[in-house]
Amino acid sequence: MPHKSQLGGLIIDCPPSQDLDAAAAFWAKALGLKKRRVPDSPNYVFLDGEAGGLEIAVQRIDHEPRVHIDIEADDIEAEVARLEKCGAERVRDGLRWVVMRAPTGHAFCVVRPGRPGFEDDATEWE
Repeated sequence: MPHKSQLGGLIIDCPPSQDLDAAAAFWAKALGLKKRRVPDSPNYVFLDGEAGGLEIAVQRIDHEPRVHIDIEADDIEAEVARLEKCGAERVRDGLRWVVMRAPTGHAFCVVRPGRPGFEDDATEWE
C-alpha cells in the first residue's frame, strides 16, 4: 500500500536535570529563532523562524542529551516497515510516534505529519 514520508524536524533533547526554558533560550539565540510554548505540550518548546521548513523543538527527555530527527509519515506502520527493510530497528512505541534506531546507532522517530505542505512535498513509497 503506498504511503508518503518526509524529513519533519530536528529535535534537541534536554535531560530533566537541565532547565527546558533555558535550553530553548540558548538554542533560539544560537539559531536565530524565537521560542514558542504550546500549552498542552509541557515537555516541548518549539523554535520558530526560517529553518528551511523544518520544525525545530527542544524537548525534555529521560536519557542522555542528543539531537535526533523526526520523519513524518501519513502511515506510521508502513513507514516503520519500510525503514526496517532499510536496516533500522524499532526500539519502542510512543503515544503518537515510534522510536527507531538506524544501523549507525542514531535514534530517530517516525511521527504523524505536522508541517504544512506534506501532501505536496513528501515522497511517495510503494
